[in-house]
Amino acid sequence: QVIKPALVGLAGPWISGGIEFNWPQHHRPTTFSPLDWKVEENEENGSKTVWCSEIEPMFRTKGMHGFTLSPNSAFLEVQVQLYNRTSVPQTFLWWANPAVHVNDEYQSVFPPDVHAVMDHGKRDVSDFPIATGTYYKKDYAPGTDISRYNNIPVPTSYMAYHSEFDFVGCYDHGKEAGMMHVANHHIVPGKKQWTWGNGDFGQAWDRQLTDHDGPYIELMCGAYTDNQPDFSWIQPGEEKSFTQIFMPYKHVGPAQNASKEAVIHLDIRNPHGKDQGAEAEIGVYVTRPRRVRVVLEHNEHHGTDLCILFEKIVDLNPETTLKEIVKLGSTSSPPQSYTLRVFASAEGQLTNDMEEEELISFTPLPNEARYIPSPATAALPPSDIQSIEELYLNGLHLEQYRHATFAPESYYEEALHRDPGDSRCNNALGLLLYRRGKFAEAEPYFRRSIARLTMRNPNPYDGEPYYNLGLSLTMQYKYKEAFDSFYKATWNAAWQAPAFFELAKLASRVGKTHKEALSLVERCLAVNGPHHKARHLQIALLRRVGREQEALALIEKSMALDACEYGACCEQQYFFQKQDGFFADQSRNGNRGAAVAIELALDYFHSGILDDAIELLGASSRTSDDPMVQYTLGWILEQAGNTNDALEAFQIAATLSPDYCFPNRLEDVLSLTCAMECCPHDARAPYYLGNFWYAHRQCEEAINCWEKSRDLDEQFATVHRNLGLAYYNKIGDSEKALKSFETAFDLDTTDARVLFELDQLCKKQNHNPQTRLQLLENHSSLVDQRDDLTIELISLLNILRRPNDAFEILSKRCFHPWEGGEGKVTGQYVTCLVEMAKTLTNQGEFLAAVEKLEHAQVYPHNLGEGKLYGAQENNIFYYMGMAFNGLGQHEKAQECWKRAATGLSEPSSAMFYNDQPPDMIFYQGLALQQLGRKEEARQVFDRLVQYGQSHLQEKTTMDYFAVSLPTFLVFDEDLDRQNQIHCNYMIALGFTGLGLSEEAKLHFGNVLELDRCHLGSILHQPLAATPTQL
Repeated sequence: QVIKPALVGLAGPWISGGIEFNWPQHHRPTTFSPLDWKVEENEENGSKTVWCSEIEPMFRTKGMHGFTLSPNSAFLEVQVQLYNRTSVPQTFLWWANPAVHVNDEYQSVFPPDVHAVMDHGKRDVSDFPIATGTYYKKDYAPGTDISRYNNIPVPTSYMAYHSEFDFVGCYDHGKEAGMMHVANHHIVPGKKQWTWGNGDFGQAWDRQLTDHDGPYIELMCGAYTDNQPDFSWIQPGEEKSFTQIFMPYKHVGPAQNASKEAVIHLDIRNPHGKDQGAEAEIGVYVTRPRRVRVVLEHNEHHGTDLCILFEKIVDLNPETTLKEIVKLGSTSSPPQSYTLRVFASAEGQLTNDMEEEELISFTPLPNEARYIPSPATAALPPSDIQSIEELYLNGLHLEQYRHATFAPESYYEEALHRDPGDSRCNNALGLLLYRRGKFAEAEPYFRRSIARLTMRNPNPYDGEPYYNLGLSLTMQYKYKEAFDSFYKATWNAAWQAPAFFELAKLASRVGKTHKEALSLVERCLAVNGPHHKARHLQIALLRRVGREQEALALIEKSMALDACEYGACCEQQYFFQKQDGFFADQSRNGNRGAAVAIELALDYFHSGILDDAIELLGASSRTSDDPMVQYTLGWILEQAGNTNDALEAFQIAATLSPDYCFPNRLEDVLSLTCAMECCPHDARAPYYLGNFWYAHRQCEEAINCWEKSRDLDEQFATVHRNLGLAYYNKIGDSEKALKSFETAFDLDTTDARVLFELDQLCKKQNHNPQTRLQLLENHSSLVDQRDDLTIELISLLNILRRPNDAFEILSKRCFHPWEGGEGKVTGQYVTCLVEMAKTLTNQGEFLAAVEKLEHAQVYPHNLGEGKLYGAQENNIFYYMGMAFNGLGQHEKAQECWKRAATGLSEPSSAMFYNDQPPDMIFYQGLALQQLGRKEEARQVFDRLVQYGQSHLQEKTTMDYFAVSLPTFLVFDEDLDRQNQIHCNYMIALGFTGLGLSEEAKLHFGNVLELDRCHLGSILHQPLAATPTQL
């Protein structure tokens, strides 16, 4: 009932309602961006479809989904069309993500053959629905039904390992109703549930996402994928289409099978014990009014002795369902001998002269040993991989899955070190460079790949390197060589459609006859009929040679194939000069319309239809302030030989606001390079090009461009900020980085983000905490704008032993967490209260100390976070025991220390908010000492010391499955340094517990030398000086 966006995914787009369409990346980055739409009415059956379409900015692929409602049918049909408009293969995923209201009666209904579920990246596995082991750090032994919402206390994802059924859904046993998703499982295999958990942690996220509607789960349905992240390939010009059905059902119980037509339930049971006889509970729900015949069959041996136990002809509709109890009597027949079937005629009525068809059926599955898959394993380092083929496949996997922390080129380069001529890795590395805008650098890799492929045979099995060579030559304006290379690629069927399309564009572009260009585009369409850009080119060419009727017919055909085909819409407007057409709509103007206009203008440009490209961009420039409209226009004008107008366009582009301008198209490299050549005093063109290079991991080029931009305009704050990032993260020059950030902030002291980043850099450089605090306090109005800055301020106050001041700020602000970043605010909250309680205890105010520690166990709503199930609170109960002991309430003290002494005691490398921190192990040992269990305490402290000492010199690498991190990393983390801090801290805590003060002080000193703001060391170092007070 309310829309409260939360910081989830790449751009924080999640709301707890409706259906989120995740593509081409999980938690679709453009969920909150406007899109294009169109309404269609079907006069034949009265249905209506609302089409929604966009060209997404990350990879320039086109996604479209149509919502169809039909009269007398209780389902929503979602037709999906995904189209790769680019010239290179792209990866994508598609998950339809409905938010479903849940309560204690809610159950996720996975198909009956789902007996194993897997975590993200398949890094963990659990049996299902009865989990018997530890999953998401929650021990479900000896057996817990995790299909039930009320049984999952922690944030949890699980995805079906495998199913041969077409449905996934849910059922509310209290309301006797649920939601169902139906799709062809061969194309839409993904079945997933995500929940925040039903504990305090999850309830806090519920409050973040809604006011009164309560908890929900995400019941996700994936096409061409069964896990996350799990990306599939879509080839140049390829369209993938599929249908998903969402529908309600009710009064029949949890589904055992479902289709677009019906949902059925069959439960064979002995409710009163075997001696009292068995019964079958059957339920049938249909999605539209129809007369059906419902049959329960018994076939003991699956032979000819079939017996009909129940048969009924009944009129059903979405409001009227069938639910029956069929008495089976005393029987030893297994459930697998019973089958429920539902029949109906195509017309919806059953009469003697009508042929009926089976709508749906279900037979309980055999009881047999079920295979539980093993979790996925991390990729080996390139040097440890034996074969070149495995190196290639590992690199390709990292590309396909858009891996966040591992780079594919290291695998390709290792393969080429062993075999410089390997065709696969040369082609892959060349394509990687091409995707990053390094067209000339990519060329020799493609040529080496071709040389190996043609070593024995001039006509290789695979034509992809020829095709890719053609692309790199085209972007270098080497059109004749590109033409030859594309033609060779057409010798292989797999590359005929994309290669003929590139040939058609080149033929139109370099002055060959329109007849030849049309012939080539027709050959493309003969192979790939849904290649919408090819048909757009065909329409444009026909229009330009005066064959208008043929062009108009193709527009109609194109719109029938794709209701929101941008090229056909544009051509339609050219023909009719519509003032109210698709692109004249004001909702499609502005910067959103500019992105589409640039894409279409580039389509025309690559086909040599420069006047149409210029006209389209000129019209867009009148409603958009996107600098790339003018830069692209200037480049095309320059290519057309209109130098004066090109110069004017470049000059206008340089005056436009740079806000939110992030060039991402390969053509942007050419247009911005052209602008820099034509307007050498333009400071913005090298800035934008630097943004492109940095995003595409070409850091040296990015720095060169940004430095050129800075030298041309030293007053531009953002370029100094960008250089600061690059200097620190890419060349390791922290002094230049600091100077750049200080300059950026001096130039714009209203930029709260730059203040946050400057403070983070000071933190990285181990600046004095008092100096950092002074910087933030001098700009308190900026700190108030951001949660992360406020948390840093609070942390600094705690570091400087001012917990009361820190707590006052915490108490007055409402915080908003981001997914994966939980624990920061609540950690400071607990620290404040524990430190205040310690002071009160030392002052003899024991009751006040207990009160503070009780508050520390309950997170107020303004923190935005709830307590995670199983939260480690050993420190709280240890100090509470000390306070009760001071009051003389020794039994309560003992109870607190017993609680403080429990929990995980094995040290580990703590990274995430639900990992076991070493502090809590330390307090376990202290509590054991208070309980008189000295030997157990010594063992706890010894483990801390031994773990720290044995791991201190380890070379640390990022976890292969770490797709997200709990800290917003502005600056790259030195993992070895972090490991040394962590291990020294463990050793210091262990020695403190063992009473070895000098050793403890040494290692606390080692920590603080590396990190002056290490809160744990600052708070615990005094204990090393007074071990008898522990």
